[in-house]
Amino acid sequence: MKMTKWLAVACMVTAVSGCATQGQTEANPDDPWEGYNRKVFAFNDTLDRYALKPIAQGYDYVTPDPVQSGVGNFFSNLGEIGTTVNSVLQWKWANAGVASGRFVVNSILGIGGILDPASRMGLVEREEDFGQTLATWGVGEGPYVVLPVLGGRTLRHTSGLPVDWYTDPVTYVEEDSVRYGLRFVDLIDTRAGLLDREELISGDRYSFIRDAYLQNRRYEVNDGETGKDPFASGDFGDDFEYDEDAFAD
Repeated sequence: MKMTKWLAVACMVTAVSGCATQGQTEANPDDPWEGYNRKVFAFNDTLDRYALKPIAQGYDYVTPDPVQSGVGNFFSNLGEIGTTVNSVLQWKWANAGVASGRFVVNSILGIGGILDPASRMGLVEREEDFGQTLATWGVGEGPYVVLPVLGGRTLRHTSGLPVDWYTDPVTYVEEDSVRYGLRFVDLIDTRAGLLDREELISGDRYSFIRDAYLQNRRYEVNDGETGKDPFASGDFGDDFEYDEDAFAD
C-alpha cells in the first residue's frame, strides 16, 4: 500500500471520527484489547478535534481543488515505489510492472507526479504494502490495535509499517525540516479529503470505524475477492454490517 494511503487509513481512524461513544457494546473477537484501544482512540480524537481537523479545514478553504489534486497525486506517485516492491515480494509481476510504469510516466509526463497521465493511459494498479505481503506469506492478521496518532490497524498491518517507511522516498530526504514538512503536508491534504465523509459515521463511532477498517483491509489483502469494496460503492446505508467489518493498511 502506498505511504499516503496508509496515512489515509490512519487519518480515517484517528481523524474522521467525532467524540468516541463509550457505551456498552458486544465483545468483538477481533478486538481483544478494546479497553486500551478506546482510550487511545479518545486521545487521537481529541488531538484531531483541536489540531488536525481545524488545520485541514483551513487548508481545504484556501487551497483550490486543482492544487489539492496535485498534492495528492504527488504523494500517491511516490507510493508507487512501495507498491512495486511489495508486488515483487508477492510475485505479482503484472502489478509491479504497472506500478513502476505509473511512476515513470507520472514522474516524467506528470511533472514529478503532480499530474496523473498514467491513469488516463489506462495504467491502474492495486496498491500493496508490506502488511499485505506478510498476509501473502501466511502471517496471521492478529488483533486490532489503535496506535497513538497513527490510529487503528491489525497487528500484522502494524508489523509492516517499518518496511513501508523504508520504501517511502520521503524517508530519505536528508533535511529534517523538508522531510517533516512533506509528511505534514501529506497528512493535512489527506485529512482535508476526509472532511466530507464524517457524516457517514453513525452509532458507536469507535466500533463503526474499527469494523469499517477491518472490512476494507480484508478486501485489500484478498485483492477484492471477498466482495465489493465498501468505499468504492458507498455502501454505508441501513444494510451496513456494523458488528464485524468495515473501513483506511
